[in-house]
Amino acid sequence: MRIEHTKIGRVLLLGVLSATMAWGLSCQPPVTSGLTQEEADRILSTYREARNTANLDLLDQIFDPAVVVHDCSAPAVIRGLDSLKAYYQDSHTGLPDFKITFDEVLVSGDNIIGRWTITATHTGLLHRIPPAGKSVRFSGLAIDRVAKGKIVEEWVYFNMLDLLQQLGFSLTPPSPPGT
Repeated sequence: MRIEHTKIGRVLLLGVLSATMAWGLSCQPPVTSGLTQEEADRILSTYREARNTANLDLLDQIFDPAVVVHDCSAPAVIRGLDSLKAYYQDSHTGLPDFKITFDEVLVSGDNIIGRWTITATHTGLLHRIPPAGKSVRFSGLAIDRVAKGKIVEEWVYFNMLDLLQQLGFSLTPPSPPGT
């Protein structure tokens, strides 16, 4: 019986601590935003135009030259606007009818959080993947940190497996050891 009471006590203590921490966090003063919704809208509008028209020079207006981009589809962190433009150019070569829409946008402090959807047709070489001729549609999330009106750091997340499966790739589990 003592063991059961100890386990129950630990669970109750954990619950009380969690509730106390949540209450404490909710009582914090609101973060004052350094970024307005209008500024975020301007940045995302320029981004959408640059990507949907493949006019990547427009990115100079919204990205810091030393931007750092963490993109789950890139083999390494992308450092600098010129590298980002080259990476995007490869996307436009593989997906020439690339279109992005923003489904939801939130501004928090100096961050823009955007949920987006991309549609395209894979008719060219896409980051060393030969054309599949297939249409794709996938959604993801980008978090942009903005300083002095420009994006200085970005994190991009989406389901890469979903995209690859739409292109015709399949997932094959590894063979068990010794077979």
